[in-house]
Amino acid sequence: MRLVNHERHAMDLRTTPVHLGLGSRAKPVEGFTWDPQVLQAYSAAVAADGAEGRLVMIFDGDGLGDHWESHPAGDELVVCLSGSLTVTRDVDGVPDRVLLGPGEATINPAGVWHVVDMEGPTSILAITATLGTDHRPRTGTRPTERVGTPSPQEAP
Repeated sequence: MRLVNHERHAMDLRTTPVHLGLGSRAKPVEGFTWDPQVLQAYSAAVAADGAEGRLVMIFDGDGLGDHWESHPAGDELVVCLSGSLTVTRDVDGVPDRVLLGPGEATINPAGVWHVVDMEGPTSILAITATLGTDHRPRTGTRPTERVGTPSPQEAP
């Protein structure tokens, strides 16, 4: 995993997300994966951006999300590019659901647990405050115990 200073070619945000950092800087993240070691390397590389850093990525999928997540450092913007999806938030123990179609968006407030369910083949764009992101397995309608997914705060 490495941050690239100046990408001069087209990028696929599905495989090469972009980190938005301090000073209005945008850097492609080559070799990004959800592997814990890569996540730790990414976190270390962008640590100076603190809570202002954002990861921009496109996800393609189909079906129920397998985990809940929370972004304590900032809000997350979720945009439906194609298909449809439901974002479910756990707001003080009450499920809050938002259905999105192409071109529609929602904001997951900082610190609110949420899960995304895709209704058939769907593409979404997410702009996420990654510092301190936490994941929990989806075992029901509410988040359960934390899984050992490294967060930027846990980076070496």
